Amino acid sequence: QVLLVESGGGLVQAGDSLRLSCAAASGTFSRYHMGWFRQAPGKEREFVANIRWNSGLTRYADSVKGRFTISRDNANNKLYLQMNSLQPEDTAVYYCAADTNSNFFPGTSTRDYDRWGQGTQVAVSS
Repeated sequence: QVLLVESGGGLVQAGDSLRLSCAAASGTFSRYHMGWFRQAPGKEREFVANIRWNSGLTRYADSVKGRFTISRDNANNKLYLQMNSLQPEDTAVYYCAADTNSNFFPGTSTRDYDRWGQGTQVAVSS
């Protein structure tokens, strides 16, 4: 069973960049589709980006397209989210998630993922 741990969050100013990481504390996620989601206070958890298990396909929410980049290093069991041009509306707890159910394409719903990390806080000041 894969256990996920996020890191890299913090407090930044608008326009700054952050790179989030997700590592497997146990197990491996090299064969799983992976995703990043975020949850702002008082809001539902929302899709940010996903990447197919072999890194051949990525997808982004419209709100982050062109600013965020998802990538993975399967050899080292690492998932990344490079976030550029951060805005106050990007403030949220960010979660990485794994789809261990062998779906053909990675999904954009929280229901498509069955393993979650504990989250890392990103706060962007204006």
